[in-house]
Amino acid sequence: MRFKRLIAMADMGLRSKMLVKDVMTSPVITIDENASVNKAAALMAKDDLGCIIVTDKKGKPLGILTERDLVVRVLAKNAHADSVEASGAMTSPLITIEPDLTISDAARRMSRLNIRRLGVVYKGQLVGLISSRDILAIVPELLEMIQERARIENQNMTEETVEEEEGKGVEEESALLAGSCDKCGIWSDNLREVNGENLCEDCRAELESDE
Repeated sequence: MRFKRLIAMADMGLRSKMLVKDVMTSPVITIDENASVNKAAALMAKDDLGCIIVTDKKGKPLGILTERDLVVRVLAKNAHADSVEASGAMTSPLITIEPDLTISDAARRMSRLNIRRLGVVYKGQLVGLISSRDILAIVPELLEMIQERARIENQNMTEETVEEEEGKGVEEESALLAGSCDKCGIWSDNLREVNGENLCEDCRAELESDE
């Protein structure tokens, strides 16, 4: 699953400084808790939304009303959308995250709680919404940023001499790279070029043991 792969990438050291506030949708479309589900559905359709935040009279977020909520709690029960209030069909409470945390933090929280959306709250106020789709949409850009950073660091690094192991001749290896290992295909941020191939640490160790 691509979403879990992003979390794994972060745990392996492939971390970006991209924050929740850089990716979140803002402002957030909300609806009063006493509004009908029919009104909420119409608003979602108008703005092409997959969900809407339900708030109290003071604007405090109480929960989230999703397309799935409409199906499971209204349509499946053959309830009249005009008579069901948003508060009666929403998922509550709204799980939130701070805007200055990283997208990796957001991805882990969604995965741990098995949810796809988080409200973004700053000083008690709802300022945005971030979804798993938002995070996945920036993965290609994130990878390009990391690869570009690696290339720049490689250009600035001075050449280092590789010491020879006892009884073995060790070929000179390139600077550390991030990417997929040419041998096993697993992502690594610890690649080195050996005999024209970018190999991860495990594959390099295996190659040396075979010599």
